[in-house]
Amino acid sequence: MENPTIDLIHLHASVRHYKPNPIPNSVIETIIAAAQCASTSSNLQTYCVVAVTDLGNRVRLSELCGNQAHIREAPVFLAWCADLARLERVCQLRGYTQVTDYTENFLIAAVDASIAAQNAALAAESLGLGICYIGSIRNNPVEVIELLGLPRLTFPITGMTLGWPDKQVNIKPRLPLKSVLHGETYDRTAEDDSLRAYDVTMIATGIYKGHQVPVPNNPEAMEDYSWMEHSARRVSQAVRTELRAELEKQGFSLK
Repeated sequence: MENPTIDLIHLHASVRHYKPNPIPNSVIETIIAAAQCASTSSNLQTYCVVAVTDLGNRVRLSELCGNQAHIREAPVFLAWCADLARLERVCQLRGYTQVTDYTENFLIAAVDASIAAQNAALAAESLGLGICYIGSIRNNPVEVIELLGLPRLTFPITGMTLGWPDKQVNIKPRLPLKSVLHGETYDRTAEDDSLRAYDVTMIATGIYKGHQVPVPNNPEAMEDYSWMEHSARRVSQAVRTELRAELEKQGFSLK
């Protein structure tokens, strides 16, 4: 099936090398306007985005987000935030009290922000721009909140570098469709075979550069390091363990 939108989606890859060329404000506005067309829970539109173009602020954001060079290099950094502050004002104007104490309230805003961000990513790529999501915006949320001047009832969900790609990027293969698509009920019958097949595919890309690791339960044998080993190592470590406390400080009680 030929479909330019689907073709564009399949060409996505994270861009981490950018030309210094600035992005006109009109282009940024076009991308964010496209983001606003995304689905949003009950049309509440519980998100906002802060566009950072100042070099000094991008350098500081880079420091706060794991010292990633492409945050400094990209001409624009977009901070996508859950935002219930706007509705707080709406309630004040209409004589209501907003309920923000529950996990659901935060999830609505976080999901809204994420869906809007993906619309923006697709819009940007349709214009020839490249993007890279920056989850490490949550590494130091207090400092990011201060830098961006975020009020109570807002919280940075993800960052996004935006710019003109300076290098060709490689598209990473995704898991086999049968690993993520289940019919009617969750089906794990072929899960192990699917995961092993994906490991072989990822090894062939050369992403892991021939590094070897011991075979589980057989430390004397060695095998190629790949996606399963990489992913298992990542998720076996606790990260950003103070986020709940920081969310509570911003007014999200998560009851």
